[in-house]
Amino acid sequence: MQERFRDKHHIVEKPKFPPISAYNNRVESRTLEELAKIEKDFGALHMESLAIRERVLGSDNPEVPHPVIFRGAVFADSSRFDRCIALWMHAMKLRQKNNRTISKDLLRFSQVFSQIVHIGVKLAFCDIEEVFEHAVIEVARDIERVKTDEDDRDALQEIYQSNIHTCLYLLVIALKVCKTPVEEENLYKVVYKFLKHKPTLKNGYTPLHMAVDSATLVDDFHVNDVVTFPNSGLAAMLIKCGSDVNALDFIGNSPLHVIVRYTNPISDFDTLHQIMLSLIRGGAHIDIRNYERKTPMECTTTGVAEVIIRQHYKISLKCLAARSITDNNVNFQNMIPAILEDFIHLH
Repeated sequence: MQERFRDKHHIVEKPKFPPISAYNNRVESRTLEELAKIEKDFGALHMESLAIRERVLGSDNPEVPHPVIFRGAVFADSSRFDRCIALWMHAMKLRQKNNRTISKDLLRFSQVFSQIVHIGVKLAFCDIEEVFEHAVIEVARDIERVKTDEDDRDALQEIYQSNIHTCLYLLVIALKVCKTPVEEENLYKVVYKFLKHKPTLKNGYTPLHMAVDSATLVDDFHVNDVVTFPNSGLAAMLIKCGSDVNALDFIGNSPLHVIVRYTNPISDFDTLHQIMLSLIRGGAHIDIRNYERKTPMECTTTGVAEVIIRQHYKISLKCLAARSITDNNVNFQNMIPAILEDFIHLH
């Protein structure tokens, strides 16, 4: 600043840049007097330094987000979550705008959102919604990156899988936050967009498979205080938003095959019961056979799941016909519509 005013006849004025809301709309000091006024205002100094750094380096510089994230973490440590979210949101937008991965940003948000919910502080739904919208964009980009970048495919696949997990964390958190009917409808629309990309793990798991599997990984930094699997609320929402209840993983297991293996049916009966009902009412076929030729009934590990299936064991004539065709090895390839071929293969 002193250099700018060294020659009073040729003052080097600072360029004017619009204020950034994440930096508390801090406008850079333009004179030594203005700078002196904030000498002991460390909050203003921090925000002004971030604004100056972004102006000098440019918003597309990959080094810009790092100190923004650090300052947000400092706010989180002092429970000033609104400021933390604002700064992290800005850093995430900068990265995504410049086509850089935001995998760590998304996980970071799921962690701080979980912390907020766990300690009972009010969390604005609009913040979760905005982060999830960016997550959906990132998943779409992940799919393209995996397809086109052969050299880094394995690493990109891991990032893609991590982002799918984080998306589910965000959705579980969203279910725990108070929402208006309009906000809930908006959430369903974004979930529909997410499912439209057909996200899948290496083992063929869809988000619905993950939602009903107790083995689904949960991050252990705050997230596991709020997010658990299987999760009946998440499963119900995914089904409402169009998730295929009869989707198969790479060994032919449907979500119903997965949930009937749940090992805590007594202590967590309500979760097991609600998920199975959601699947069956959503059109899950009870008689689908996996690649070991086992139906969900034959995969049950407890009598509880078996009883629930028996209560809803209604096989249609169409299903019986499909099973008869497969049991008797009747040739049907290219003789019936493709949609019927897929149906028979399920049985």
